[in-house]
Amino acid sequence: MTAPSLPVPGSAAAPAGEPGALLGPALHTIRRLVALDTERGATAALPAVREALRRFPQLSAAPASPRAEDGDLLAALAELAEVIGWILFDAGLYARARRMNARALALAELCGDRWTARLTLLNHSMLEAHTGRPRAALASADRVRGPKPLPARVNSLVLIRQAHAVAMLGDRREPLALLDGARSRFLDGVSYRDPHWAWWIDESELLGHRGWVLARLRYWDRAIPLLHAAATAPGPSYRHLFTAELLAALVRAGAWNEAEALVAELAPRAAGIGSVRTTGTLRRTARDLRRTARAPGRLKDAAVHLLESLPA
Repeated sequence: MTAPSLPVPGSAAAPAGEPGALLGPALHTIRRLVALDTERGATAALPAVREALRRFPQLSAAPASPRAEDGDLLAALAELAEVIGWILFDAGLYARARRMNARALALAELCGDRWTARLTLLNHSMLEAHTGRPRAALASADRVRGPKPLPARVNSLVLIRQAHAVAMLGDRREPLALLDGARSRFLDGVSYRDPHWAWWIDESELLGHRGWVLARLRYWDRAIPLLHAAATAPGPSYRHLFTAELLAALVRAGAWNEAEALVAELAPRAAGIGSVRTTGTLRRTARDLRRTARAPGRLKDAAVHLLESLPA
């Protein structure tokens, strides 16, 4: 898979080391970072990210031509770079996330690890959409496809990423068709061809993104129940984002009582939210509420309390 035109990290030489001695620690670091991100969020995982970057300078050095025996290590380093790129993105460090995504793609291409490259491209599509670059988001999602059909769950995620981007570009019909296609492919179920990372592409993930895309299209009556279902389902820490998008949808729909109830539920635990994407969305919504003339006074007061509760 050809890497997209992302910024390439620095060119310092990687230290020498036996691949076998580094492989185990790299795999252990991946598991640790995924566990931290899932349980406590991206900001809680940042100290471990900094430790990993110190321990594996290959993640910031220009990749060299691999030796035959380096394949497993390169694959582990590619996956580690992908995980770090995701955490940096969710922690709001977008330029660093772009550089680490470029590193993950370069390492994955060296060892022929198409699945890590595909996951990185899907993550990068979300980053591009979040930073207001829908055409780049669409291009990144399009690169995931290959000569062979994708497994159902992966294909459904590609369609979801495309739906976000197309909705941001102003199309109101194609996103609905893409959402229907994503739902249909998801219902095809799991298969032996699913990559190991596909575990998190589940019903709640799909519901949340369907609701989010519908909210982009201002179909509030359809979006809000889906976002509510995703926000109240058990799942990894980063899915607090669906709660933030639910609040934004309620406010834009003028559902003041529901919005006030959600703010009251959110405020006591806002300080523990470990996703800067999530806290950024909540902060923007609370500030919008304060400026909305038709919002009830009690809701505006609740919005002030939420702003004061969010981590700096």
